[in-house]
Amino acid sequence: MRKSLLLMAFFVGIFSASAQEYFPKNDGLKEKNTNYTLFTNATIHVSPTQVIRKGSLLIKDGKVAEVGRSVSAPENSLAIDLEGKHIYPSFIDLYTDFSVEKPKRAEGSGRSPVYESTREGFYWNDHIMPEKDAINSYEYDKKSADEYRKAGFGVLGTHVMDGIARGSGMLVALNDEGGDAARILDDRAAQFFSFEKSRASRQSYPTSLMGAMALLRQFYWDAEWYAEGNSDSKDRSLEALNANKGMVSIFEAGSKDNNLRADKISDQFNLNYIIVGGGDEYEWIDKIKASNAKYIIPINFPDAYDVSNPYAAKYISLADMREWNQAPMNPKALDENDITFALTTFELKKPSEFKDKLMKAIAYGLNKETALAALTTVPAALLGKSNELGSLEKGRYANFLITSGDIFDKSTTLFENWVQGTKNVINTLDQKDIRGNYKITAGGKTYDVAISGDAAKPSSEVKIGETSYPSKLDYSDNWVSLSFTDEKTKEVFRTTGIVPKDEQNFSGRLLLPDGSETEFTATRQKGSTEDKKDDADEDEGPSEIVPLTYPNIGYGYATTPKQQNVLFRNATVWTSEDAGVLEGTDVLVKNGKIAAIGKNLGAGGAKVIDATGKHLTAGIIDEHSHIAALAINEAGHNSSAEVTIEDVVDPEDINIYRNLAGGVTSIQILHGSANPIGGRSAIIKLKWSEDADAMIYDNSPKFIKFALGENVKQSNWQSYSRFPQTRMGVEQVYMNYFTRAKEYDAKKKSGQPVRYDEEMEVLAEILNGERYISCHSYVQSEINMLMKVAEKFDFRVNTFTHILEGYKVADKMAEHGVGGSTFSDWWAYKFEVNDAIPYNAAIMNSQGVTVAINSDDAEMSRRLNQEAAKTVKYGGVSEEEAWKMVTINPAKLLHIDARVGSIKEGKDADLVLWSDHPLSVYAKAEKTMIEGRTYFDLEKDNDMRTKIDSERNKLMKMMLSEKNGGGKTRPPRGKDKQYFECETIN
Repeated sequence: MRKSLLLMAFFVGIFSASAQEYFPKNDGLKEKNTNYTLFTNATIHVSPTQVIRKGSLLIKDGKVAEVGRSVSAPENSLAIDLEGKHIYPSFIDLYTDFSVEKPKRAEGSGRSPVYESTREGFYWNDHIMPEKDAINSYEYDKKSADEYRKAGFGVLGTHVMDGIARGSGMLVALNDEGGDAARILDDRAAQFFSFEKSRASRQSYPTSLMGAMALLRQFYWDAEWYAEGNSDSKDRSLEALNANKGMVSIFEAGSKDNNLRADKISDQFNLNYIIVGGGDEYEWIDKIKASNAKYIIPINFPDAYDVSNPYAAKYISLADMREWNQAPMNPKALDENDITFALTTFELKKPSEFKDKLMKAIAYGLNKETALAALTTVPAALLGKSNELGSLEKGRYANFLITSGDIFDKSTTLFENWVQGTKNVINTLDQKDIRGNYKITAGGKTYDVAISGDAAKPSSEVKIGETSYPSKLDYSDNWVSLSFTDEKTKEVFRTTGIVPKDEQNFSGRLLLPDGSETEFTATRQKGSTEDKKDDADEDEGPSEIVPLTYPNIGYGYATTPKQQNVLFRNATVWTSEDAGVLEGTDVLVKNGKIAAIGKNLGAGGAKVIDATGKHLTAGIIDEHSHIAALAINEAGHNSSAEVTIEDVVDPEDINIYRNLAGGVTSIQILHGSANPIGGRSAIIKLKWSEDADAMIYDNSPKFIKFALGENVKQSNWQSYSRFPQTRMGVEQVYMNYFTRAKEYDAKKKSGQPVRYDEEMEVLAEILNGERYISCHSYVQSEINMLMKVAEKFDFRVNTFTHILEGYKVADKMAEHGVGGSTFSDWWAYKFEVNDAIPYNAAIMNSQGVTVAINSDDAEMSRRLNQEAAKTVKYGGVSEEEAWKMVTINPAKLLHIDARVGSIKEGKDADLVLWSDHPLSVYAKAEKTMIEGRTYFDLEKDNDMRTKIDSERNKLMKMMLSEKNGGGKTRPPRGKDKQYFECETIN
């Protein structure tokens, strides 16, 4: 019957490769294929939720004609019986760079930055390229297509992975036969974005993550301005973005925190980004869910570390160990939280790795139906292509897989991957699965042969007892060739045999080492691996998934600390107020506030802490810090007022915890000193275990970093292409920018249309007294200069930070009304601080300047109490005044003194209980509290150290077990943490 149908199909319809019906054909007859192909008796997975047993699938012209339990075969049909086989929709990967040319890295070197764009008629920044179309860099790659098809994929989204605004991408069917006219399903399927600069341009801006975010925001503002017809010049980039407005937008974020950063921009401009995640979403799953975004998720789960060398293993962080253990549960976590996601091969070295990674996710609990949806219906829906792709409903493209069984079982073989009705053979459909245990007798010996691995490309192991013999197995078209070597005698045995369709054993010819031939039979043993394959199909899940903490690193907390009502009894209380230091005093904390201060206070149900012999202070405040941020400088321009540290607060920085251990509760994270006009600050509370938004002060005072001196003119960088190059030029930068900001503000206030300029908006806030300047400074001449510039524009500098020559101009500072935030005893570490003296703080304080001691250093900030004590030695400042320099004084400089900085009724309960005099080198912070929550506890810290050691040991045992079980491993590797300073550019 099958032969007659084949003949009928041949005569009724003739295949023609003509791509378009209106194209002339001169190399043969112009005819059209009108044949049908009917697949019968298969288990058809029409979609993840619709399965037809003993079903039929009818295809014609590359589309599904019918699908169901009983489908009538048209006369011109080729029928294929798939008894025992399964049919699935082919997979879709939306995020690849398949068949597009990768841009070449821009030539050039040296530290001298490039500031100008290399293009004319486009946006001013080379990293913004919405006008780019991937189709212009596309050439179909058959070899790569074959690799993807073998992994089960039939359709790929592809784009040029380069730049911040990357332009449009394509949707391509992996059909080698159809030609581009057929295989390109959509040449503008989506537009793509990221936070990464283009490798094809050396243009400096942006140099940081916060710069990339600011650039994107300004780009969208400019597009709106341009769309309203306000521009006098033509900008093809802005025109492209506006033309692409209705297009699907896909944003490569790459990590849980960047997901939220991208989503914030998306929400601000009503963009609905589809976000390409980083695989670590499980760590912040509640926040990821709250974003309401849809995701494309990589499954590049890390391999275990080889921890067999205990000395090398010490360099592996607990966070990295946990990632190996926890990351495969990410898809399950997304599914359980009803987050829409597709899966991608992105970040895998090659598509062939995809199945093993997917099997691991399923072993960790990912629902198979969800997995199938994430590879079929979801990606189709994300692109608005559900009527064409993602299922085997009538009218959809005939893109489907034929398998030996459940596609998510490890032993299942993928036989064919049909794309647009074109068959692509992955493994021979009729080839028998021979995996199992056999006995073969050769040369008077009986060998045990275990055949395992992939059903289509199995491997062999030959043994007698415990002795193994090197072997090689080739299996194709049901022919088996097996050779094995007796290592003692170096004799080689070679066999070739045919596998019968309906028998368990196979036989053939055996070539003995002496050259003679004989017959052999491989006798299948009962209880072999194939007989038990149903049990082995499922990957074993992890023996244990260690619990998450927040953050998910060592010293992270299982839960966020709870607010408690607490009574500190009989403490020595350093108020940092006029009341001074109070002996034997109680402090009651209620609802996160300081409720009462006095003696013999009633607890009223509050937890009582005996503070006898201990000291209670307000939390230390660091006016100048660079911890808890992912970037510090945006060095691409001489003014970066448009960027804000709030965009890049890093709530997982271990230095937050270390600062809490040193009694620090609030910090100002300042932009660095790369530019005369730097970026905006973030003022945060060190709420370890909470996210960035929870750390940033509510209604936070607005600050910005300015800088003077060597750094801003880049005199020590061998950089000669940026203005300013001199200290005189620095002054002119300020004059120019404030003049422009004044004009911008006046125009805006007059009601005239204004191009929204985030940089000018920020500078106008300074002019209007709404934003405060904290200025990096050393030399008295420059300090005087900036005060005069400020006075000319009728505002005041808020703080000079570093201010190591402040003692020379302390009287002028007091007259101007500016504070000084300085080091305790730093001097002579570079040329412009040669005149620094340790008496600086005391002298400024004596002249009425509000003085704070700051750190500018991740390590020093842990002992600011000791830095404050140095002012007692250098200058004879009283202990109380010294303590104010790290509590109420920085609070005043930051305009948060109404809330923190002293122990006063009604203020936030940001408190530290010290074991000793707080200015003593022997003092330890026993408890550090913020708003009534204890974020550091010395006893809990000791307990955590023990638990961390125990968890590391447990994870190392699990990794050793993985290695001993044949799992992939990677060598141990430590990650050096970068500590940021004013000069850091990352």
